[in-house]
Amino acid sequence: MLLIPAIDLKDGQCVRLRQGDLNDTTIFSDNPGTMAETWLKRGAERLHLVDLNGAFAGRPKNQDAIEAILNVIDREIPVQIGGGIRDMETIERYLDLGMDYVIIGTAAVKDPGFLQDACSAFSGHIIVGLDAKDGKVATDGWAKVTKNDVIEMAKRFEDLGVESIIYTDIGRDGMLSGVNIEATVRLAQATRIPVIASGGVTDLRDIEALCKVADEGVEGVILGRSIYEGTLNFEEALDYVDDYFDGIEEQA
Repeated sequence: MLLIPAIDLKDGQCVRLRQGDLNDTTIFSDNPGTMAETWLKRGAERLHLVDLNGAFAGRPKNQDAIEAILNVIDREIPVQIGGGIRDMETIERYLDLGMDYVIIGTAAVKDPGFLQDACSAFSGHIIVGLDAKDGKVATDGWAKVTKNDVIEMAKRFEDLGVESIIYTDIGRDGMLSGVNIEATVRLAQATRIPVIASGGVTDLRDIEALCKVADEGVEGVILGRSIYEGTLNFEEALDYVDDYFDGIEEQA
């Protein structure tokens, strides 16, 4: 079970939003590189970056901040990024910079052919971001909710070579209201692609619940507001995960 700290970037700063609303922003740091170094030192095994301006603009917008983070990480742990990735050139540029995974969201829904080409050209590096509200897929920085069912959409990606799916419940994102375990497991059970949970993590109880469904295909979770505001202690969560799976191995 991967615990993945999120660094959401807006106007070069590290922020958190509530339910994807750019007008409801909390700034956590003016120095993305320092923030990345903090999570690296605290034991993170992967980082999750979101270019929020890029998600709404449809093209990368926080290049300096992103490069600062990659320079600090220096390939010590994998880094993944989403937000405004709509063409092959952007994917290639990010991977050349040192990014390990590129997250395709809106373009995966609107242009499946592009996703197929990306998976073929950059095998092992493509993650799909599926964001949903009441089970329906949202696009364009969550500004538009489609009529597409999230599970039906995920099944279309099964044979393309997608590395994993990040499933975000928009209604819970940034709200500290608890992970939507039921919907996450339902998606994981319905597809062969590993699922990473996102949205609503509040405290250690959410980590406990996610560990219990790891064998259902839930391989990780994105951590945002909870680890910034302190409702979840990151080191304590890491220790819990290690102890939980060590215990399972001993029982086996």
